[in-house]
Amino acid sequence: MRAVTAELSDRFYERDDVVRALVVTLLAGQHSLLLGPPGTAKSEMARELTGRIEGASYWEILLSKFTAPTRMFGPIDVAALSRGEYRQVYEGRATTADIAFIDEIFKCSTAALNETLGYLNERIYHPENGGAPIRCPLIGAITASNELPEGDDSAAIYDRLLVRIEVGYLTDPSHFAALVRSAVSRPAAPVRTTVGLDALRRAVTETVPDVAVPDTIVDAVCTLRAALRRKELIASDRRWRQAVRLLQASAYLDGRPAVAETDLSILTHVLWDSPAQRPAVEREVLHLVNPDAKEALDLADTIDELETQLDAMAGQSREALSEWVIKNAHNKLAMAGKRLERLRTEAADAGRSTAAVDRVTGRHRAVRARVLTEALGMDASAVEAQL
Repeated sequence: MRAVTAELSDRFYERDDVVRALVVTLLAGQHSLLLGPPGTAKSEMARELTGRIEGASYWEILLSKFTAPTRMFGPIDVAALSRGEYRQVYEGRATTADIAFIDEIFKCSTAALNETLGYLNERIYHPENGGAPIRCPLIGAITASNELPEGDDSAAIYDRLLVRIEVGYLTDPSHFAALVRSAVSRPAAPVRTTVGLDALRRAVTETVPDVAVPDTIVDAVCTLRAALRRKELIASDRRWRQAVRLLQASAYLDGRPAVAETDLSILTHVLWDSPAQRPAVEREVLHLVNPDAKEALDLADTIDELETQLDAMAGQSREALSEWVIKNAHNKLAMAGKRLERLRTEAADAGRSTAAVDRVTGRHRAVRARVLTEALGMDASAVEAQL
């Protein structure tokens, strides 16, 4: 699974954290949501990951307000109906799937809502004929949406999706240039590691739950909950309890026998309801994970402020933009870049996670590339060579 994570991270630009979160969620036997605008590779990432599970029964659907429950869980057997028997055909539907991808999850029809909730929450389906509930083999579902849920019906499904991951458009011009080139080049066939279904199921049901959770981690989770409650960020007890398995899965993916503070970073995708809450959650989580994170996030604020200024100057003359770079952006970006390098070195030397610093470094690289291309007029290819 580490090899799968690395391969997908190499394939999808600026998606390292997204890919790792998807893999950890699958190893925890939980469901994830990819939330973002169209054209951000949400479906492609889901298919690439689920396609690496050999021997798994895979089911995929694009929901609409008119999707009937039988289309999801099994159509009526017409031949049997002609004989006076009421049966459903379950093969190839959600009822028999080990892995599922549900696109536009919040467009679930009212008719299918209760069955979808039971499927996600309890892995059961109640047949149309009122027979005994069917136990479904689902390990985990990856879902996707272009928008947040509206109404109580959609909110009920939203609550069942433990991990919520925001996916946006590429921000680094050099990555965008590489993406454009990939449309006309013929790359060599990528390495494609696969994992057997039995091995994955054994990890989900046996190995991951055996990962130790030290008292120090329990204390850290309690501290985090108190800090978030002071900011009026409230998560349900169920969500906190389910998050423990995510921590175990994160440690397992890294090959560790016990959960460490670095694993707490996965909670940045768990403890918010709206994207506006995510920065506050991330700051509290990462501050708890390691002391480097707080300074890295402070630097991120500086970088975001520069990007906001750049956006506000759209349409101004090249001379005005160049003056802004010389007087304002250049020194701040240079100082932030040097400090991020030192923070990463200090974290690595101390054996702490560099994930938070790496994410901010990615933002720094993207904004610096934007300044060079949009404010100073450099070609994206030349910028890519510099970076």
